[in-house]
Amino acid sequence: MKHEPIDRAVYDADRLIASHPPRWHDRNKERVFEIARSSGFPFEGRIVYSRWREEQLPETVPPARRIEVRRGVFEYAPPTEPSTVAWHMNFADPHLFTAYGSGLMAQDELQVAEHPILGSLLEALRAEGLRPVTVDDRGRPTPVTVAGIQRRCAIDTRPNTAAGRPGGLYGNAFARAPAEEVKAATRPLCPPTISNILAIAAPAYGYGTYTREQIDYVLAAAHTGFLAAQRESATIQPTCARTEIHTGFWGCGAFGGNRTLMTILQALSGALAGVELVFWSFDPAGIGVVEKALRQYERLAPEGARVQDVIARLLDVGFQWGESDGN
Repeated sequence: MKHEPIDRAVYDADRLIASHPPRWHDRNKERVFEIARSSGFPFEGRIVYSRWREEQLPETVPPARRIEVRRGVFEYAPPTEPSTVAWHMNFADPHLFTAYGSGLMAQDELQVAEHPILGSLLEALRAEGLRPVTVDDRGRPTPVTVAGIQRRCAIDTRPNTAAGRPGGLYGNAFARAPAEEVKAATRPLCPPTISNILAIAAPAYGYGTYTREQIDYVLAAAHTGFLAAQRESATIQPTCARTEIHTGFWGCGAFGGNRTLMTILQALSGALAGVELVFWSFDPAGIGVVEKALRQYERLAPEGARVQDVIARLLDVGFQWGESDGN
């Protein structure tokens, strides 16, 4: 069976940025864009957008795939092996890049600020009548892949007292920050690097114990997205031997998800889709959460187990929703 995306669109970057410039509604975002353009390097390359329909889950758990845990935030470094294609997760809203031009600077918006042509892509999709959504009208996942995106700048949103940013620039703090702090925290990349983006929406603002429907959705969304990235990898690199997904605590910030459960479900999705994960855990406490979750995953999802039995075991644990971090 040939798997085709719901939508696919291909753009030349130079034409895209000229025809559909990003629309910024925040002065600090405009400042970042000015820095992103300051290197003098042109917007160039071929950008491939695809939106994918939900995939059916395999019946049993395959052998585990490699999961590397790293401290910090996405660095977007190219893979060390030329046969590996890397993808970086966008912790998406159901409406793709919906708040990119606002004063907010959470993971989604930070990624667009550093890859500003993603804003142009959204404007083009809207103008052409395509539906830039990561969840369909039935509430089911439709992950989005975007390949060939220039990363034009790097923004350090972490707290840095020595640099005069004790509270950092993440979340709602970005819009309130003085122009000087934003400029000092942003550097152009010369030359720009190239990223591949995988946008998947997690469930949001739940409470109490996770339900069967919520766990089913997370697993379906991650499995579908990871599988889509694997398929697109072959179009990027015909000799691709490995697909590598860079992720983190997806859905565990503003959406209030449970870090342990979301780690376990991503590990299971990686195995089901046949991709490898690089898990960015931000700080030492985060590393501890991930490592504990992966040990729990090994107990709950051994090779050969029925996927439905694994879901039942996760329900028996009774994972609880967390609280939104307000960003």
